[in-house]
Amino acid sequence: MGDNFSIRAIHIVPAISEEASGPSYSVVRLCESLIEQGQEVTLAVLDWADLPLPPPFLKIFPLGWGPRRLGRSPAMMQWLSETSRLGLVDLLHNHSLWMMPNAYPGLVAGRQGLPLVVSPRGTLSEWSMHSGSTLKRIFWPLVQKPTLAATSCFHATAESEYADIRRMGFRQPVAIIPNGIDIPNLPPKVSGESRILLFLGRVHPIKGLDMLLPAWQAVQARFPEWRLRIVGPDNGGYLAKMQRLAKKLLLERIEFSGALRGEQKWQAYQQADLFVLPTYSENFGISVAEALAAGTPAIVTKGAPWAGLEARGAGWWTDIGLDPLVACLEDALCRTTDDLNDMGLCGRSWMEENYSWASVGLKMTETYRWILNGSNKPECVIEG
Repeated sequence: MGDNFSIRAIHIVPAISEEASGPSYSVVRLCESLIEQGQEVTLAVLDWADLPLPPPFLKIFPLGWGPRRLGRSPAMMQWLSETSRLGLVDLLHNHSLWMMPNAYPGLVAGRQGLPLVVSPRGTLSEWSMHSGSTLKRIFWPLVQKPTLAATSCFHATAESEYADIRRMGFRQPVAIIPNGIDIPNLPPKVSGESRILLFLGRVHPIKGLDMLLPAWQAVQARFPEWRLRIVGPDNGGYLAKMQRLAKKLLLERIEFSGALRGEQKWQAYQQADLFVLPTYSENFGISVAEALAAGTPAIVTKGAPWAGLEARGAGWWTDIGLDPLVACLEDALCRTTDDLNDMGLCGRSWMEENYSWASVGLKMTETYRWILNGSNKPECVIEG
């Protein structure tokens, strides 16, 4: 094969939703960026949620018999097998782990000798591997791990995820390519009567809200001009648990909002003076990139791969734990509006320079061509 051929790639992810965050955003935008590079892309998903405006490259498969959380779909498996057998695809690219659609690509690639790229998307982190149900602990050795043997190349969105892949014993090449970010056109920031510390993301145990709320209790009296806004969808009743904790801690100037999408989400980022993500584990943290793209500096724990925040003058990267978070908040909340705005501009410039989807699509295309051709290894690929 030469270097100018159009690559026929099938991407597989269990589900996408209307909410433009997490894999629903990053996987869809990766597919779009690859199409812009001239590749032929199909995204295979389960019929999991209603999509008013599904992308034209989407192929939806019905759920079969069995527990919903397994996502069993004989129709998807049959289609992948038949398409591969007929030579209608050059490469399979699986996103995430722990469901049957994440096992099907490995099964098909192993049988048909097809190249397979696997993007774990945080599922191999220590936090993820040690949390979850008994079913998960059975699924790994019996189903998921054996199918990963067919992987030609892993895709990590950060150095920390590369370390997770190696820690799990996988020795295949790894392409370290970050998620991209769309840079919005937003008006200049305007100072309000109060200053806003924003958390925006899933209200889920992994996100560290159980650290953020006690940390806010520790600093709220010292910074009366600040208020804490928590924006995001509930995950399995965890929102109510955090609301009860807020009442128990007698928190002041705190607001819990539901999920925001589209323009409203970007307004929330842009209206905030400071963004915070006290996560325990994150393979990338798209909300951090979005906040920076909106010109808002960020506080992020070392559970997410954002060491560059401090080097770029765009925020703080702090140890996981209540005391480090309190100390970081005390430093950040005493900064002037001008100081934080300057940090936000540094973050926005960083996103524009390094995280465009055009750059991400080009790096992934180069990785695909290397896998298929065996020459011109991209700089983003680490072997051995």
